[in-house]
Amino acid sequence: MNTPQTDCFPPEKRSQRRRLRACHECDWVSALPPLSSGEKATCPRCSHVLVKRHRYPAQRSMALALASLVALVIAISFPFISFSVGGIGNRIELSQTATTLIAFHQPVVAIAVIMTIVILPMVYLLGVIWLQYGLLRGRPMAFSRDIARSLAHLTPWMMADVFIIGALVSLIKIAGMAQIELGISFWAFCVFAVLLLMTTQSLDADWMWFSLEGEPRAPEGTQTGTTASSQGITGCPTCGLINRLSPQGESRCVRCNEKLHQRVPYSLQRTWALLFAATVMYIPANVYPIMTTTSLGHTTTSTIIGGVVQLLQMGSWPVAVVIFVASVIVPVGKLVALAWLCLMIQHTNELNAQSRTRLYRLTEFIGRWSMVDVFVVAILVALIRAGSLMSITPGPAALAFGSVVVLTMLAAMTFDPRLIWDTPLPRPTRRKTATKEPVDG
Repeated sequence: MNTPQTDCFPPEKRSQRRRLRACHECDWVSALPPLSSGEKATCPRCSHVLVKRHRYPAQRSMALALASLVALVIAISFPFISFSVGGIGNRIELSQTATTLIAFHQPVVAIAVIMTIVILPMVYLLGVIWLQYGLLRGRPMAFSRDIARSLAHLTPWMMADVFIIGALVSLIKIAGMAQIELGISFWAFCVFAVLLLMTTQSLDADWMWFSLEGEPRAPEGTQTGTTASSQGITGCPTCGLINRLSPQGESRCVRCNEKLHQRVPYSLQRTWALLFAATVMYIPANVYPIMTTTSLGHTTTSTIIGGVVQLLQMGSWPVAVVIFVASVIVPVGKLVALAWLCLMIQHTNELNAQSRTRLYRLTEFIGRWSMVDVFVVAILVALIRAGSLMSITPGPAALAFGSVVVLTMLAAMTFDPRLIWDTPLPRPTRRKTATKEPVDG
C-alpha cells in the first residue's frame, strides 16, 4: 500500500526493473529512461511523447483542479454578458447559452454546448480531485481505476478554451451595434478555461497509474527496438502498459482493464464512413443559414461564408480570418487530410511516415476548434433578444455544422496511426540505434 510520501518519488525510484512502452502512434517498443521533473520521454521512431514527468504531480493536479472548479462555480453563478440598445437590453448567464437554444427547437446543439463547456469539464475536475486525494492519503478511493481510465477519453471533448474564442468573436460582431457589459461570470470563465488547460497538462498519467496499480511485468521475451505487433503484444492506449494479446479473442489490459487490439478494428472502414457522413453534413452546413438576424423589423439570414463576408465589410478582418479558418479551412482540410491518409496507407515508408504522422497529429489537434461558429451562434441567440428591434435566431446549419465537427473528431479518433508504419520498411532506412534487445519487463 502506498504512503503519501511516495508522491515525492517518480516510478523510476520505486522500481528496479526497466519499464517498457509500445508507442501508440508507431508501435515501436522502447524502454523508458529515468526522468526528472520537467523531462519527457519520446518515441525514438516517431517522436511521440510517451511520458512527461511533473514535480509533485498529485498536489499540482489537485490544486489546479480545485481552483478550476471554484472558477467554474463562479462562472455559472453570476451574469455572463449583458447588452443594451435603444433603451432595451438583455442579460444572460452562462447556462442560457444552451437553454435558449432549446426554445428554438435546437436541443441537440444545446446539449452539445452545455456538455462541452460545463458538464464534462466538471466531471473531469471532480474525477481528478477524487483520484489525487486518494493517492495523497496513500489509499486510492473506490472506483479510482475506472475514473482514471475515463479521464483520457473526456479530454478531447472539453472545449472551454474554444468557447472563450467564440465569446470574443460574438462581442466583436455586436460591439458596433449595442453597448456591451462583461459580467463577473465572463472573467471567471476565462480564468476557468486557463486553469482547466493547466490541469489537463499537469496530469502525470504514468505516475498516476503506477501509484494506483503498480506496474506488472511486461510479457516474457519482450524486445525493444522493434514493433509490438511483430511480438504479439500491444501497448494499452490508456495506461501505457504492454500486454500480451490473447489469440482466442478479446484482450484487456491487466492494469486498467481497457480493451486491447493489435490495431483498431475496422479502422479504415469506420474512418471512411465517418468522413462520408461529415462530407454529406457539410453541404447543408454551408447552404442553409446558420443564424437569422432581425434589426428594426428587417430580417436577414446569414450562412457561414456570409458571416465571414459581413465581418470583412465591417472591417473586422482578423475575426473574419479566424471564422474562415475555423469554419471553412479546418473542416475541409481535416476531411481531405484524413481521406489522403486512408488512401496512402499502402504507399508509405519510414521517411514519409514521419511527415504523415505529423499530419495526423495536426488534424487531431485542430478539429475541435471548428466549434467556434457553433458557440458564436449559442451566445448571440441567448444574448440578442430585443424583439423586432434586434434579435437573432439559430438556423438549421448550426446542427449540421456541429455534426461535421463531431464526425470529423470521431474520424480522427477512429483512424489508427500505427497503420501508417505497418508496411515493410527498407532495411537501410532503419535507425542504427534501434537494436533488438530482450528485456526482463
